[in-house]
Amino acid sequence: MFVDNVQIYAKAGDGGNGAVSFRREKYVSHGGPDGGDGGHGGNIVFRIDPGTNTLLAFRYKHKFIAENGGNGKGGKFHGSTAPDLVILVPPGTLIRDAKTGKIIHDMTENDGADFICCRGGRGGWGNRHFATPTRQVPMFAKNGTKGEEKELTLELKMLADVGLVGFPSVGKSSILARISAAKPKIADYHFTTLSPNLGVVSTGGEEGFVAADIPGLIEGAAEGAGLGHAFLRHVDRCRLLLHVVDISCFEGRDPIEDIETINRELERYSPTLATRPQIILANKSDMLDRDTVDIEAFEAFVEKNGWELFYVSAATGEGLEEVIHRSAELLRELPPLLVYESEYAPEDAYLSAGKQTTVRRENDTFYVEGEWLFNLMGQINFDDYESLNFFQRVLKNSGVFELLESHGCTDGMTVSIYDFEFDYVK
Repeated sequence: MFVDNVQIYAKAGDGGNGAVSFRREKYVSHGGPDGGDGGHGGNIVFRIDPGTNTLLAFRYKHKFIAENGGNGKGGKFHGSTAPDLVILVPPGTLIRDAKTGKIIHDMTENDGADFICCRGGRGGWGNRHFATPTRQVPMFAKNGTKGEEKELTLELKMLADVGLVGFPSVGKSSILARISAAKPKIADYHFTTLSPNLGVVSTGGEEGFVAADIPGLIEGAAEGAGLGHAFLRHVDRCRLLLHVVDISCFEGRDPIEDIETINRELERYSPTLATRPQIILANKSDMLDRDTVDIEAFEAFVEKNGWELFYVSAATGEGLEEVIHRSAELLRELPPLLVYESEYAPEDAYLSAGKQTTVRRENDTFYVEGEWLFNLMGQINFDDYESLNFFQRVLKNSGVFELLESHGCTDGMTVSIYDFEFDYVK
């Protein structure tokens, strides 16, 4: 079964709590604080698995939760840091935020590096960190922060250089089987191919390219007719399109109308996709009866649109070697595979829509609290200018400043968020 779009829930591990402990040894009745720190929670990490081309592994498993960090102990023993939870995905998987649809990361072979999607919570400090000359017996420690959690959509967009498009039963799968080692299902009925097939095409040297047979394009595919709507996403990255038509007209179809119909669907789905270079493959040329097919009108139509035309036969292999070499030549001139840029800003994870935030006032100091704010504070380095700017953006975009003003906070008044204080400036 081919699965190319799933929703999952991912949560990084929570940080362990710091310990409250004091050194107790023989002849040392009142030793100093020695509470150890909590360990960090495990991250949620995505990694490319080159051996897969479907998201089938996520069909029945939708929750991924990393381990929590260990709690600190006495004797300055720190809690253990939890291992990362690694999630394997096929090359070309887009990781999106399920709520907004924004792209968080594009898992491509061009990148290849692991991606940390949810960071584990920091471990809390043990009480030894809070000892001072005037506070020699600190009876408190810091709790660990919560790990990040996200609702995610995984969307597979195959990494293929060349896409074979066309109506059902025009011979796309047969051509792919001829030019590569792929073994797609081939039969003499419509919609034989129910999922995209990939094949590596050799050009005789070290270079080669990946071709994909995209099934189910018919009129109305962009709106969901046939199988096209489900699989049009897999031609998004293709740099070159091989547009296959049945030139024999054995089923009574008009190849000119077929080309126009498919190109309309491509443009309705994505205007950018419709501008990709195309090579027209007039398949089943071994069955061509020139007395019944107006070849001159067909060739004039192709020439008018500036496309290259090859007469081929998937049954005999005629013309396919020339198509492979011409495709390889064009690919060397075309831009590399499309890699999607992230649309997801780091502060998006902390927007407080639906998150409880409370404000209370004591004299001219406003205390702001909320679990999400507590977690945010654990991620901020207040000695770093960029980190402080990020903190300010999150407060602004999440409506904290508006909430403060609604409680009467004005310029110059003090705001306290979990022991971090600053003067409010509108």
